[in-house]
Amino acid sequence: MMGSREEILERIRKNTKEVFEMPDLAPLEKSALRFDDPVEGFSASLAAAGGKAVRAYGDEEKVKDPVSPIVRDLYPDAKKIVSPLDWLSCRTASDEDFSSPEEMDGTDVAVVEGEFGVAENGAVWIVRIGRYRVLPFICEALVIVLDHRNIVDNMHQAYLRMGETPLSDGEGSGFATFISGPSKTADIEQALVFGAHGARSVTVVLV
Repeated sequence: MMGSREEILERIRKNTKEVFEMPDLAPLEKSALRFDDPVEGFSASLAAAGGKAVRAYGDEEKVKDPVSPIVRDLYPDAKKIVSPLDWLSCRTASDEDFSSPEEMDGTDVAVVEGEFGVAENGAVWIVRIGRYRVLPFICEALVIVLDHRNIVDNMHQAYLRMGETPLSDGEGSGFATFISGPSKTADIEQALVFGAHGARSVTVVLV
């Protein structure tokens, strides 16, 4: 039995009179942005989007948890730090501790892991959000842990990486998203406002 999404797509196929081939994107891919230093490019793009990137303290290969000291330094007054990362010593609650997403309201800091970043726009592809997909959006501050070796130059490369990243590996819910900087809007009086409908700040910790 088909779901509503499949039914809609099937109706579109049946009523499509003319089919067009996908355009050749090769010229665009050749002219896409490239960076001599993707980490530096990513950090600059993220800053332009209102976020910031910081390097983990010490040698991350030898430190079990290089992220918690940064979270504590950046948010010393945070009382409710929620994360699906069981190795994060600074977390005060796991995503599994909540029986509904509404209970996550009031989260001071959420810490999640990114799959890869994009130097072109400072975006991070996030798949493993935990039990509730609302976590990165209901928190006051969002911290994303990202391997600095997993940064691509542009969105052409990002789409290829997305195809290599399963949306569900037993931990995911089939949901994924790009996040680049804190939530913001310029709809009201053409003034840019941060934290309008989500995290007020976004920090990417490069490990």
